[in-house]
Parts: sequence; C-alpha cells; structure tokens
Amino acid sequence: MSKKYQHPDRRPAVIAGASSGIGAETAKVLAAAGHPVALGARRVGALEELAAAIRADGGEAVAHALDVTADDSVAEFAAKATADIGEIEVVVGSAGLVAPGATIEVTSERFAREIDLNLVGAHRIARTFVPAMVERRRGDIVFVSSDVAVRPRPFMAAYSAGKWGLEGMVSALQMELEGTGVRASIVRPGPTWSGMGTDWEDDEAAFVLNQWVRFGLARHPHFLKARAQADAIAAVVGAPRGVHLSLLDVNPEAPVEEKP
Repeated sequence: MSKKYQHPDRRPAVIAGASSGIGAETAKVLAAAGHPVALGARRVGALEELAAAIRADGGEAVAHALDVTADDSVAEFAAKATADIGEIEVVVGSAGLVAPGATIEVTSERFAREIDLNLVGAHRIARTFVPAMVERRRGDIVFVSSDVAVRPRPFMAAYSAGKWGLEGMVSALQMELEGTGVRASIVRPGPTWSGMGTDWEDDEAAFVLNQWVRFGLARHPHFLKARAQADAIAAVVGAPRGVHLSLLDVNPEAPVEEKP
C-alpha cells in the first residue's frame, strides 16, 4: 500500500464515555488492536478499573475525569490525554444520557441537560480535538448516535432530539472536513444492551418498552451486545486512509424463523 494511504504506526485514541457500555467495550477493542487509549468519563473509579484491566492484558491505557458538559473539563482531559499517550489520532464520542418521561411533563431544565450532554457535549469534543487533526492532515473522530435519530421513540424526546441534532452536526462536519484528511463518522446503534437505561425504575422501563411495541419500534426481542458496536467503531477507524466509512447502522438480526 502506498504510504499516502497508511496510518501512522502509533495511533493514540481517546474514548469519551468509557466507564461502561459501548464506550468501555470500544476501549478494550481499540487497545487490543494496538491503540494507546485514554479513557474519559465522570465515574473515575470505573475508568481506573478498566484501564488496569487493559494494561494487565498488555495494552496501554490511562484514565482521567471527563465531563463533556463542561468546557474546562474537556480541555483538561485533552491536555492530560495528550501528555500521557501523545498526539491524539482517534476520538470516539460515546458519552450519553437518556431518561424516560413524557415530553410535556419533563422539565425544560432536564430536557436541556440531556441535549447539552448528548449534542453540545459532542461539539465540545470535536472543537477540542479536531483542529489539531486538521493541522496534521489526518485523524478519525467517531460519534455514537442511536437509531432514534431516524426512528424516534416515545417518552424519550430529549434523547431523540439530541441524536437527530448530533447526526446533523456530524453531517455538516463531514462536508467541512472534506479534503483535510480527517474523517468524521457516525456509528448508529440499534437496540443494544449497554449501561444506558439501567438506572430506570423497573415500572418505567416496562412502560417505555411497551410503548415501543405499540408503535412498531420493537419488531423482535433481540438486542446486540455492546461489543458489536465496539467492533463497528474499530472497523471505521481501521479503514485505510482514502476510505471513509461515514455511517454504519448496526442492528440486531431478527431470530431466524423455522421453515414451515
């Protein structure tokens, strides 16, 4: 392969939202593929456990506090990550928040809090890391979206709005980055077991899932494991230069039906 299309031998990566779910699995997959990884989230204890496990398996990992809703926190995390593992070649934005509630009943403050984390937080990550990538004329930034961006779900309006907005922002960013050598991509998970939603009350979760069924948004019972989404992210950043996997829509396959 021409050197023009080769990645550097060392590609340090940061994962925002790495304390659980898709972010944690992505950290493990990228580290196993040889990326030094810097893990960021608010739950530092969980990050440090994950980083220790990665190092025990022979990978290179560091962990630092990260709150994507705060400019200063994102800047401090970026500085520490760069000091620890070098200039960042790969960024994965997987921090997310979703809470159940009827659109006309949740407070505007709570609605805004979800939008801030799921959408404005993604912008903070891009604004912090992408300019240096543009200067080097290479790099990958991948955002974890959700199928609610194209199939919104009831009682999750803020989350749906945030992911719609995220995909709009990244689509605009893709056009703005054309010709820079920097690839902005979206991985759009369908139903996936992850840490999100595990803090819901059982009756709330059951009600929301029943509404999904009511509106045809849960056609079958299969959910993916978070590892499937991590593998998709690894495929995006592992594509050779000159190849841009701009959007991967990753869904669970329905149960195979027996022949009649």
